[in-house]
Amino acid sequence: MIAFLRGRIHDKQPNTVTIDVGGVGYEVHVPLSTFYNVGDQGAEVSLRVYTHVREDALQLYGFFTELERQLFERLIAISGIGPRLAIVVLSGMETRDLVAAVQRADVARLTTIPGIGKKTAERIVLELKDRLTQIATPAASGSAPPGSAGDQLRSDLLSALLNLGYHRQQAEKAIDRTVTSNPNATFEHAVRTALRELMR
Repeated sequence: MIAFLRGRIHDKQPNTVTIDVGGVGYEVHVPLSTFYNVGDQGAEVSLRVYTHVREDALQLYGFFTELERQLFERLIAISGIGPRLAIVVLSGMETRDLVAAVQRADVARLTTIPGIGKKTAERIVLELKDRLTQIATPAASGSAPPGSAGDQLRSDLLSALLNLGYHRQQAEKAIDRTVTSNPNATFEHAVRTALRELMR
């Protein structure tokens, strides 16, 4: 079972990226959010991977963030939603907006995603609302949408480390360790921790 891939982008098309890992090309289906974040041809990339096995095929689905991967796995657990439709859902809305829409039971917002009708949107809300509490803290009144704080911290940390001259791959590994060890850290504390990780 493939859970993670690191290599160079050999080719990329919307919803599909081919990654060269030691001379072997892996075709990975990705949501548009991941497609836009992985960089251009030749760039180094690290993707979290879900391996989907069928009788007639083995397909890889890749994600730039852990939140994307977790949302994907919860979506395909819903009756009637397969991997390809789950990719469509993740491509049609930013992850933090998707989490917020589900927790608000905003069916109308979900139906703006191409290919998602009212019944499917209602099923997503019904089956995901409680499950999302495991990956996103419900927003307090007046706070940011669920899931946005962790995503924003990662984004801010990545921007800071890239501006300091670190390579994206190194920075992402340090950020993963930093956020995993202390997900509620302030930005300043997280930057210091990430820099210590990079100096090891």
